[in-house]
Amino acid sequence: MGSTAMDRDAVADRIAAIIAPFNKKGVAIDEATTFAGDLEWDSLTVMDFVAAIEDEFDIIITMNQQAEIETYGQLIDAVTKLQS
Repeated sequence: MGSTAMDRDAVADRIAAIIAPFNKKGVAIDEATTFAGDLEWDSLTVMDFVAAIEDEFDIIITMNQQAEIETYGQLIDAVTKLQS
């Protein structure tokens, strides 16, 4: 890992902060929380959220990557990997 890459816990904390304003129902977030199912986000909300994540971490998440990311834990892993 490069020296600029954050560890997984730091990534998780920053993602949790970004999720908060999108989490209108106050759903408890854990590694298995799904964006579509548990948080009930529609595609527009997901697009806004992905844009916020990309801005925060200065990364690009492709449509293919987005399709594979269904849970908070998977997102943490993906962002951690994209930064390294």
